[in-house]
Amino acid sequence: MLQIYNSLSNTKERFTPLEPGKVRMYVCGMTVYDYCHLGHARAMVVFDMVVRHLRASGYQVEYVRNITDVDDKIIRRAAELGVDMDTLTARFIAAMHEDAAALGVLPPDQEPRATRAMPAIIDMITVLIDKGYAYEAGNGDVYYSVSRFERYGRLSGKRVAELRAGSRVEVGEAKRDPVDFALWKAARPDEPAWDSPWGRGRPGWHIECSAMSTESLGASFDIHGGGLDLQFPHHENEIAQSEAATGCHYANYWMHNGHVRINEEKMSKSLGNFFTVRDILARYRAEQVRYFLLASHYRGPLNYSDQELDGAGHAVERLYLALRGLPDAESPAQSEFAARFQAAMDDDFNTPGALAVLFELAREINRQREQDPARAASLGALLRGLGGRLGLLQEDPEQYLRGEAVGPGEDGLDDARIEALLAERTQARQDRDFATADRIRDQLQAQGVTIEDGAGGTTWRRA
Repeated sequence: MLQIYNSLSNTKERFTPLEPGKVRMYVCGMTVYDYCHLGHARAMVVFDMVVRHLRASGYQVEYVRNITDVDDKIIRRAAELGVDMDTLTARFIAAMHEDAAALGVLPPDQEPRATRAMPAIIDMITVLIDKGYAYEAGNGDVYYSVSRFERYGRLSGKRVAELRAGSRVEVGEAKRDPVDFALWKAARPDEPAWDSPWGRGRPGWHIECSAMSTESLGASFDIHGGGLDLQFPHHENEIAQSEAATGCHYANYWMHNGHVRINEEKMSKSLGNFFTVRDILARYRAEQVRYFLLASHYRGPLNYSDQELDGAGHAVERLYLALRGLPDAESPAQSEFAARFQAAMDDDFNTPGALAVLFELAREINRQREQDPARAASLGALLRGLGGRLGLLQEDPEQYLRGEAVGPGEDGLDDARIEALLAERTQARQDRDFATADRIRDQLQAQGVTIEDGAGGTTWRRA
């Protein structure tokens, strides 16, 4: 029985989809004005894990992750670089897709873009005006009237009176109430704009997701996800807009992943304390990074450090070592390990608990390797299958443990040279020339190559 912590009720709730056997899920995606950082990667990996588990549990999932390709940050960045907005966003959409693929993130079923959803955005704003939830400000802007929506603050716990006391109207704004927010912004010189009933302009950020989610999944759907920083005001405003426009309950379950932190501060571009996914993947292997992102529960903060990533690398290596040398086999039809893995994941996607089961399974494989090779192989198939539900253990164990070969002319040894040295060492051991055998072993270890002698011969892996 799957339970999900619902940010709307702040409790764990039994998951009951609107339509039996089917799940409709929307997640707020990237604003594409720069490369993805590790905080973005966490959201992508977390909700990829959620989709994988739902599908493995038998649900038919329609997964929508949007792209924000027009907003103030994008317009400013394009101006800084001296390029048009479409050129900028195309570049970073392509980069986002590359980063997601590198981390093993499956593509969403739908990936709507704000610039392609203008008819739906304009239609929703029109409905809100007609229903009295929005108003034209007289300067081409359109605002949402927060005081008109009685349930405002349900998700975040914010009170309108308190928000009003801490708000102010910015220069150039024509809203009636400081807490009101823009649905449509009048065109400014040299900025992208679209035709609308209120004149040329562009949408506010919040209305984009309301329109795209409703157009993609309908007025009501099962799960809405995103980073914790989006809970207010973005997701709160989405609820107000969507429910006022459609008259329907918007999303049944709200999921928010925690921040990635560095030195106790949230990782973000605005603070300048971020690492791009590309920076990290230049130093660490993709499954190592993915493991690091899943080793903590998705709702909690995740503290970044080289030590944590190094530890993730050792953990993934241990799992691959358990798989090394096992022949292909069928997973057991029933298994205590599979049942406990499922139970952990059904408990609000408890990936630390699920990973603990994988390590117990790896230890059992190592115990059975000599005693019952057939059972070890069967459990190995199970380990790979359960790992796949987290997007892990998808490489060939031998290739993973050998790591990326270092090419000729670079520091280190390529695969062919390592194999040649191992052949020399094997011959030296046969000739009882243990001094030479030890020298070769030490040479390999100095280059970060670990060798292991077993009954089946010598194997190696890169440290």
